[in-house]
Amino acid sequence: MSRRLSLLSTAVSIALATSPVWAQAANGQASTGEAPAATDPAAANPTNLDTLIVTGTRVSDRTVAESTAPIDIITPQTLEATGTVELATALARALPSLNFPRPAITDATDAVRPAQLRGLAPDQVLVLVNGKRRHTTSLINLNDSIGRGSSPVDLNAIPIAAIERVEVLRDGASAQYGSDAIAGVVNIVLKGSGEGGSLAARYGQHSAGDGKQYQLSGDAGIKLGENGALHVSAQGGHSDNTDRARPYLGTVTPTSNPPGKVVHRYGDPEIDQTALAYNAKWSPSEGVEFYSFGTASRRRAISNGYFRAPGNPNNIRSVYPDGFLPQIDNVSQDRALVLGLRGQTAGGWNLDLSYNYGQNQLDFDVRNSINRTLGAASPHDFYIGALEVTQNVLNADFNKSFDVGWLKYPLTVAFGSEWRGEKFNQSAGELASYVAGPEPGAPGAQVFPGFTPSDASRRNRNSHSFYADLEADVTDKLSLGAAARYERYSDFGETTSGKLSARYAFTDKVALRGTLSTGFRAPSLQQQFYQSTQTVIVLGDPTPFQVRTFAVDDPAAIALGAEPLKAEESTNIGLGLVLQPVESLYITVDAYQIDIDDRIILSENLRGPAVASFLEARGHRGITGGRYFTNAVDTRTRGIDIVGSYRWTLAAGAIDLTAGYNRNKTTLERIAANPPELTAGGLNLQRIGRVEQGRITQGAPRDKLFLGGSWTTGPWRFDATTTRYGEFHTFNDDPSGVRDQTYRAKWTLDLAATYAIDGWEFTIGGDNVLNEYPDESIYANSESGQLPYSGNSPFGFNGAFAYAKVGYKW
Repeated sequence: MSRRLSLLSTAVSIALATSPVWAQAANGQASTGEAPAATDPAAANPTNLDTLIVTGTRVSDRTVAESTAPIDIITPQTLEATGTVELATALARALPSLNFPRPAITDATDAVRPAQLRGLAPDQVLVLVNGKRRHTTSLINLNDSIGRGSSPVDLNAIPIAAIERVEVLRDGASAQYGSDAIAGVVNIVLKGSGEGGSLAARYGQHSAGDGKQYQLSGDAGIKLGENGALHVSAQGGHSDNTDRARPYLGTVTPTSNPPGKVVHRYGDPEIDQTALAYNAKWSPSEGVEFYSFGTASRRRAISNGYFRAPGNPNNIRSVYPDGFLPQIDNVSQDRALVLGLRGQTAGGWNLDLSYNYGQNQLDFDVRNSINRTLGAASPHDFYIGALEVTQNVLNADFNKSFDVGWLKYPLTVAFGSEWRGEKFNQSAGELASYVAGPEPGAPGAQVFPGFTPSDASRRNRNSHSFYADLEADVTDKLSLGAAARYERYSDFGETTSGKLSARYAFTDKVALRGTLSTGFRAPSLQQQFYQSTQTVIVLGDPTPFQVRTFAVDDPAAIALGAEPLKAEESTNIGLGLVLQPVESLYITVDAYQIDIDDRIILSENLRGPAVASFLEARGHRGITGGRYFTNAVDTRTRGIDIVGSYRWTLAAGAIDLTAGYNRNKTTLERIAANPPELTAGGLNLQRIGRVEQGRITQGAPRDKLFLGGSWTTGPWRFDATTTRYGEFHTFNDDPSGVRDQTYRAKWTLDLAATYAIDGWEFTIGGDNVLNEYPDESIYANSESGQLPYSGNSPFGFNGAFAYAKVGYKW
């Protein structure tokens, strides 16, 4: 960290010495040693820098340029500038610190993919909608993908058509918002105007000839009398699956896949999705405003498992003579509703009282499969069960500005309280989906056995918190802030978080900002209580394993060394430099260090004959491996974000240039001692081995760079963005390391052209127009050549995508 801080100190000195020269050159003046008149910092970028922010501050008139912590504003134009229909994908292309890979053959993770900020876990990011906490998905990611073990918010459940802007706070904020805000905060601000609207249609396809997509979207504002407004939005669409699988190239055996034939399906799932949103407000009298907003979405995703060869011991040839490809049919239903009142007390305090409801249900069905133990009479389609999370939140927030004699500007005082109730339900599947019948073989539906009645549970907890926040511009140059939050959970106890922030403007062109904070993340109910059995296939090993995820309080898990989970605790340090050397140029450089103690991760797949015997002795027939969640590691993440924008005004139009770079490195500062239970009785297992260690430290790219430009001239706009994704690594449990692989950095290029006339816009474009793919996996990691790419690729492995769209705005 000291090296990065010294770089920032050097940059401050250079900027202070040279900013007058830059400013004079920009104004066509000779350098005389006399500083020119100051320019308005907000004028540098009227669409972003002067935007009033609501994330990370309680002050009502704080702008992006004045923020004490790094914050990005993502506009609808940016979100719609590429061919994607997914919010998370659009954000990943606009933010250098956001990673959103496209895993495949990872069960329900194919349908609800996680995103990570600053290289940390996906559930270490807090998501807000209009400043209110968003509920998480009910899914727990269990397979070998980025985000393994997490249950984050499903960003793609929120329609892009409903979004006014997205504010991304790249700083710890648990003292302000509570649990999860370790890597940062994503605040999605919905459209709320009582007028205007848009309609749009989009169609696209990959250059390989698959993955066709179409979408219709629209939004409209409606006035509610003289003192109210309602804005409604909707979008719906369909995406075909993609497939980059190849023929089997391995040795032909009685149980192998047929040679020379593509039997897997490896790529994006088939998806049908609809989403709705509304945002309303009404003021019956001056100083009083009722508000409400909500979203609803339904996504059906059909993803694929591993192909079962004709000779697979869990196949029945009389049923599937050519083998079978099982499919997982997920339906995710998402609901959110907020009701609130804003006003002012007789004493001049601004108040905000609100109720917040959120719910997600994920249903599992398996198609084209079999329960081998039921013989030829087995069904082919199964209902596996369902997961559900529910969140209820009550908030009371107050703030007021006070004139303090020794301060040049008012002191903003804020305080409030929150009560949150959480529920997690796991429902059993139909009997045939999990039962162990009289015939030999793995019990339950192949690819994903159903949740059993003993798996099913209904869990809940509640928490309450109190916070206080002080912010002030002490002088024309110095801004200071302090926040503290106390939170108590019914299941694991209490915690207190704090934050200090400061910003000092040396000149109108140069400012230094910094934050110091502590934070936490409570273990999710899914991490504590989810349990199920899954068919796991390790690349390079043709033997499928029936691996059980145990709840941490399960006797079998305790026998394998599991302990009750406790909260993750973090310490964040940030130091940033803000430069506006010439008009229309804005540059920020922010270094950070994030220490996380007792990080919650999913153990390795503890498997092998000894484990199978161990579990069978405890009543788990046919289970050949186990795993559980644990607070087993401490990590340190150090990184730097560099973001810049410049507007070049021409005689016939303007060019907007943007650039962003993130580099981060995560190291393991502590790995808890291996439980003695894992080395007793001949088990000889490692709870946190080289695979999970590698996933945490090198599984995602350590750096990412993007350069973008938008040229507007007359009715035309031309957009171009090139992105460099850094190298990433995969690891295998083979201690020799011969199957570990490094995937090289890659560049992609996105292009689009738009013609606008009389409210209409016509766009043609291409994402990844140079048809770039990640490095191919080595043969030993490719399932005998069948799965040629890694699912951890930060830009997927679908190749080029061409699209066209037409829209109308009023």
